[in-house]
Formats: sequence, structure tokens, C-alpha cells
Amino acid sequence: MSAAVATIIVGVLSLIGTLAGSYGGMRLMSYRLEQLEKKVEKHNNYAERVPILEEQMKVANHRISDTERLIEEIREKGA
Repeated sequence: MSAAVATIIVGVLSLIGTLAGSYGGMRLMSYRLEQLEKKVEKHNNYAERVPILEEQMKVANHRISDTERLIEEIREKGA
């Protein structure tokens, strides 16, 4: 009978250990998933901003070209 009790105790302790380990693993996985979601959100913000910056650069380059053209015209008239 004591062997049966010992077996039950070992089984219960094993179950408790398994549940505790699983819970810890789930908490770690939840934390890591949360961190990954933060990184994805940060990346998405950059992905949304890049086309806006590209458009602004295009406008700035166009304005620079216009200014250079005007300067060249002024130089030609003055020379």
C-alpha cells in the first residue's frame, strides 16, 4: 500500500511541476509576443511615413531644380 501512496504522491508532484513549468513558459511566450507586437507597430509607423518623406523629397528636389534654373537664367541675362 505504501508503494501505491508513493506513486500517487510522485504523480501529483510531477503534475504540479509540469503545470508550473507550462505556466512559466506561457508567461514568457506572452511577454515575447508583446515585445514583437511593439516592434511591428514601430515598423508600421516607419512604413507609413516613408512614402510621405519620399513625396516631400520629390517636391524639394523639384524646387531646387527650379531655383537652379532661375539662377542660371539670371546669370545668362547679366553676362
